[in-house]
Amino acid sequence: MTKINKAVILAAGRGTRMRELTADLPKPMIEVRGKPVLQHIIEGLRDAGIRDCLVVVGYRADAVRDFFGYGSSYGVAIQYKTQTVQDGTGRVVELARDFTRSDPFILAYGDILVDPANYTRAVNLIDGVEAILTVTRGEDISKGGAVFLNDQMDVVDLREKSPQGGDPATSPGSQKLAPPLYNAGLYAFRPSIFGFIGKLKPSPRGEYELTDAIRELAQSGKKVKAVELSGEWADVRDPEVLARLNG
Repeated sequence: MTKINKAVILAAGRGTRMRELTADLPKPMIEVRGKPVLQHIIEGLRDAGIRDCLVVVGYRADAVRDFFGYGSSYGVAIQYKTQTVQDGTGRVVELARDFTRSDPFILAYGDILVDPANYTRAVNLIDGVEAILTVTRGEDISKGGAVFLNDQMDVVDLREKSPQGGDPATSPGSQKLAPPLYNAGLYAFRPSIFGFIGKLKPSPRGEYELTDAIRELAQSGKKVKAVELSGEWADVRDPEVLARLNG
Protein backbone atom coordinates (compact mmCIF):
# COMPACT_ATOMS: atom_id res chain seq x y z
CA MET A 1 0.00 0.00 0.00
CA THR A 2 1.22 3.49 -0.89
CA LYS A 3 1.77 5.51 2.27
CA ILE A 4 1.27 9.25 2.22
CA ASN A 5 3.22 11.11 4.89
CA LYS A 6 3.39 14.59 3.37
CA ALA A 7 0.79 17.35 3.24
CA VAL A 8 0.69 20.78 1.63
CA ILE A 9 -1.62 23.35 3.25
CA LEU A 10 -2.52 26.58 1.46
CA ALA A 11 -2.67 29.37 4.03
CA ALA A 12 -1.56 32.49 2.15
CA GLY A 13 -4.83 34.38 1.79
CA ARG A 14 -6.21 37.23 3.80
CA GLY A 15 -9.89 36.45 3.29
CA THR A 16 -11.28 39.90 2.56
CA ARG A 17 -14.87 38.74 3.19
CA MET A 18 -13.92 38.36 6.84
CA ARG A 19 -13.50 42.15 6.95
CA GLU A 20 -11.90 43.40 10.19
CA LEU A 21 -11.43 39.85 11.50
CA THR A 22 -8.42 39.47 9.20
CA ALA A 23 -6.88 42.90 9.77
CA ASP A 24 -4.07 41.28 11.77
CA LEU A 25 -4.49 37.58 10.96
CA PRO A 26 -4.68 35.49 7.81
CA LYS A 27 -8.01 33.72 7.46
CA PRO A 28 -6.64 30.25 8.42
CA MET A 29 -5.70 31.65 11.83
CA ILE A 30 -9.25 32.67 12.74
CA GLU A 31 -10.49 30.62 15.67
CA VAL A 32 -13.25 28.05 15.38
CA ARG A 33 -14.31 26.34 18.61
CA GLY A 34 -11.33 27.64 20.52
CA LYS A 35 -8.44 27.13 18.11
CA PRO A 36 -7.34 28.35 14.67
CA VAL A 37 -8.78 26.64 11.60
CA LEU A 38 -5.22 25.77 10.60
CA GLN A 39 -4.64 23.97 13.89
CA HIS A 40 -7.72 21.81 13.32
CA ILE A 41 -6.31 20.88 9.90
CA ILE A 42 -2.76 20.13 11.07
CA GLU A 43 -3.98 18.00 13.97
CA GLY A 44 -6.37 16.10 11.70
CA LEU A 45 -3.59 15.38 9.22
CA ARG A 46 -1.24 14.32 12.01
CA ASP A 47 -3.82 11.88 13.37
CA ALA A 48 -4.12 10.41 9.86
CA GLY A 49 -0.40 9.64 9.85
CA ILE A 50 0.98 12.76 8.16
CA ARG A 51 4.28 13.83 9.69
CA ASP A 52 5.72 16.35 7.20
CA CYS A 53 3.77 19.51 6.36
CA LEU A 54 4.48 22.39 4.03
CA VAL A 55 2.43 25.46 4.90
CA VAL A 56 2.24 28.02 2.09
CA VAL A 57 2.01 31.46 3.70
CA GLY A 58 1.59 34.98 2.39
CA TYR A 59 -0.55 37.59 4.12
CA ARG A 60 0.53 38.02 7.78
CA ALA A 61 2.85 35.03 7.46
CA ASP A 62 4.44 35.87 10.80
CA ALA A 63 1.18 35.04 12.61
CA VAL A 64 1.34 31.47 11.26
CA ARG A 65 5.06 30.99 11.86
CA ASP A 66 4.93 32.41 15.38
CA PHE A 67 2.03 30.17 16.37
CA PHE A 68 3.19 26.84 14.90
CA GLY A 69 6.96 27.23 14.73
CA TYR A 70 8.46 24.10 13.21
CA GLY A 71 5.58 21.95 14.38
CA SER A 72 7.17 19.95 17.22
CA SER A 73 4.43 20.98 19.68
CA TYR A 74 1.86 19.49 17.30
CA GLY A 75 3.66 16.24 16.48
CA VAL A 76 4.63 17.21 12.94
CA ALA A 77 7.53 18.82 11.10
CA ILE A 78 6.48 22.07 9.40
CA GLN A 79 8.26 23.84 6.58
CA TYR A 80 7.10 27.14 5.09
CA LYS A 81 7.00 28.59 1.60
CA THR A 82 5.88 32.13 0.78
CA GLN A 83 3.46 32.93 -2.01
CA THR A 84 4.45 36.40 -3.19
CA VAL A 85 1.97 36.80 -6.06
CA GLN A 86 -1.69 35.82 -5.73
CA ASP A 87 -2.18 34.39 -9.23
CA GLY A 88 -4.19 31.25 -8.63
CA THR A 89 -4.23 27.87 -6.95
CA GLY A 90 -2.25 26.25 -9.75
CA ARG A 91 0.77 28.46 -9.25
CA VAL A 92 0.67 28.14 -5.47
CA VAL A 93 0.74 24.33 -5.63
CA GLU A 94 3.79 24.60 -7.89
CA LEU A 95 5.62 26.00 -4.84
CA ALA A 96 5.39 22.53 -3.27
CA ARG A 97 7.32 20.68 -5.97
CA ASP A 98 10.66 20.63 -4.12
CA PHE A 99 8.95 19.61 -0.89
CA THR A 100 6.97 16.70 -2.30
CA ARG A 101 9.66 15.49 -4.76
CA SER A 102 8.65 12.00 -5.93
CA ASP A 103 6.20 11.36 -3.09
CA PRO A 104 2.39 11.43 -3.11
CA PHE A 105 0.89 14.13 -0.93
CA ILE A 106 -2.30 15.51 0.57
CA LEU A 107 -3.35 19.03 -0.42
CA ALA A 108 -5.63 20.95 1.94
CA TYR A 109 -6.99 24.50 1.86
CA GLY A 110 -6.28 26.36 5.08
CA ASP A 111 -9.83 27.69 5.41
CA ILE A 112 -11.78 24.47 4.91
CA LEU A 113 -12.78 22.29 7.85
CA VAL A 114 -13.68 18.64 7.41
CA ASP A 115 -14.47 15.82 9.77
CA PRO A 116 -10.98 14.49 10.69
CA ALA A 117 -11.93 10.96 9.59
CA ASN A 118 -11.79 12.21 6.00
CA TYR A 119 -8.04 12.82 6.20
CA THR A 120 -7.51 9.14 6.93
CA ARG A 121 -9.74 8.19 4.02
CA ALA A 122 -7.80 10.41 1.60
CA VAL A 123 -4.47 9.05 2.81
CA ASN A 124 -5.58 5.45 2.31
CA LEU A 125 -7.34 5.76 -1.05
CA ILE A 126 -4.46 6.86 -3.30
CA ASP A 127 -3.52 3.28 -4.24
CA GLY A 128 -4.34 2.53 -7.86
CA VAL A 129 -5.25 6.09 -8.81
CA GLU A 130 -3.37 9.20 -9.86
CA ALA A 131 -5.36 11.63 -7.75
CA ILE A 132 -8.20 11.82 -5.24
CA LEU A 133 -10.64 14.73 -5.24
CA THR A 134 -13.23 15.11 -2.48
CA VAL A 135 -16.79 16.25 -3.07
CA THR A 136 -19.75 17.30 -0.97
CA ARG A 137 -23.46 17.94 -1.55
CA GLY A 138 -25.75 20.84 -0.81
CA GLU A 139 -23.39 23.68 -1.81
CA ASP A 140 -23.87 26.29 -4.55
CA ILE A 141 -21.62 25.03 -7.33
CA SER A 142 -21.52 28.47 -8.96
CA LYS A 143 -19.32 29.55 -6.01
CA GLY A 144 -16.78 26.77 -6.37
CA GLY A 145 -15.85 23.79 -8.50
CA ALA A 146 -18.48 21.65 -10.21
CA VAL A 147 -17.29 18.03 -10.38
CA PHE A 148 -18.80 15.73 -13.00
CA LEU A 149 -18.55 12.00 -12.27
CA ASN A 150 -19.47 8.72 -13.91
CA ASP A 151 -21.11 5.81 -12.08
CA GLN A 152 -17.73 4.59 -10.81
CA MET A 153 -16.96 7.99 -9.19
CA ASP A 154 -14.27 8.70 -11.78
CA VAL A 155 -13.81 12.41 -12.42
CA VAL A 156 -14.86 13.16 -16.00
CA ASP A 157 -14.96 16.97 -15.96
CA LEU A 158 -14.34 19.81 -13.56
CA ARG A 159 -15.39 23.45 -13.97
CA GLU A 160 -14.55 26.37 -11.72
CA LYS A 161 -17.16 28.94 -10.65
CA SER A 162 -19.38 28.21 -13.63
CA PRO A 163 -23.07 29.23 -13.38
CA GLN A 164 -24.85 26.05 -12.32
CA GLY A 165 -21.70 24.15 -13.30
CA GLY A 166 -22.56 24.08 -17.00
CA ASP A 167 -24.53 21.32 -18.69
CA PRO A 168 -24.81 18.38 -16.29
CA ALA A 169 -26.18 15.99 -18.89
CA THR A 170 -23.14 15.14 -21.03
CA SER A 171 -19.41 14.70 -20.69
CA PRO A 172 -16.68 15.32 -23.30
CA GLY A 173 -17.30 11.75 -24.53
CA SER A 174 -21.07 12.30 -24.74
CA GLN A 175 -21.45 10.14 -21.65
CA LYS A 176 -24.56 10.68 -19.55
CA LEU A 177 -23.64 12.16 -16.20
CA ALA A 178 -25.42 12.92 -12.96
CA PRO A 179 -25.68 16.55 -11.82
CA PRO A 180 -22.31 17.78 -10.59
CA LEU A 181 -21.15 17.70 -6.99
CA TYR A 182 -19.24 20.45 -5.20
CA ASN A 183 -15.45 20.33 -5.01
CA ALA A 184 -14.75 20.04 -1.27
CA GLY A 185 -11.12 21.22 -1.45
CA LEU A 186 -9.22 18.23 -0.02
CA TYR A 187 -7.03 16.26 -2.43
CA ALA A 188 -4.44 13.49 -2.68
CA PHE A 189 -1.98 13.68 -5.58
CA ARG A 190 0.86 11.77 -7.08
CA PRO A 191 3.72 13.92 -8.47
CA SER A 192 2.31 13.64 -12.01
CA ILE A 193 0.06 16.62 -11.19
CA PHE A 194 3.04 18.96 -11.51
CA GLY A 195 3.42 18.14 -15.22
CA PHE A 196 -0.12 19.39 -15.80
CA ILE A 197 0.32 22.41 -13.53
CA GLY A 198 3.37 23.38 -15.58
CA LYS A 199 1.23 23.61 -18.73
CA LEU A 200 -1.47 25.84 -17.25
CA LYS A 201 -2.66 28.96 -19.04
CA PRO A 202 -4.59 31.75 -17.28
CA SER A 203 -8.30 31.05 -16.92
CA PRO A 204 -11.00 33.57 -17.93
CA ARG A 205 -10.60 34.93 -14.39
CA GLY A 206 -6.92 35.61 -15.12
CA GLU A 207 -5.71 32.95 -12.69
CA TYR A 208 -3.82 29.68 -13.00
CA GLU A 209 -6.44 27.24 -11.75
CA LEU A 210 -5.51 23.95 -10.08
CA THR A 211 -8.86 22.59 -11.22
CA ASP A 212 -7.81 23.05 -14.87
CA ALA A 213 -4.74 20.89 -14.22
CA ILE A 214 -6.88 18.22 -12.52
CA ARG A 215 -9.29 18.20 -15.48
CA GLU A 216 -6.40 17.70 -17.91
CA LEU A 217 -4.99 14.92 -15.71
CA ALA A 218 -8.37 13.16 -15.65
CA GLN A 219 -8.92 13.55 -19.39
CA SER A 220 -5.39 12.32 -20.21
CA GLY A 221 -6.45 8.78 -19.35
CA LYS A 222 -5.11 8.80 -15.79
CA LYS A 223 -7.55 7.69 -13.10
CA VAL A 224 -8.82 10.53 -10.91
CA LYS A 225 -11.35 9.38 -8.33
CA ALA A 226 -13.83 11.39 -6.30
CA VAL A 227 -14.64 10.58 -2.70
CA GLU A 228 -17.73 12.00 -1.02
CA LEU A 229 -16.86 13.41 2.38
CA SER A 230 -18.56 12.16 5.51
CA GLY A 231 -19.52 14.25 8.51
CA GLU A 232 -19.12 17.99 8.89
CA TRP A 233 -17.69 20.20 6.13
CA ALA A 234 -17.33 23.97 6.19
CA ASP A 235 -15.70 26.60 4.03
CA VAL A 236 -14.91 29.29 6.61
CA ARG A 237 -15.54 31.97 4.02
CA ASP A 238 -17.29 34.80 5.85
CA PRO A 239 -18.44 36.02 9.29
CA GLU A 240 -21.82 34.32 8.89
CA VAL A 241 -20.24 30.87 8.49
CA LEU A 242 -17.89 31.63 11.37
CA ALA A 243 -20.79 32.61 13.64
CA ARG A 244 -22.63 29.39 12.79
CA LEU A 245 -19.57 27.25 13.56
CA ASN A 246 -18.95 29.01 16.86
CA GLY A 247 -22.61 29.20 17.84
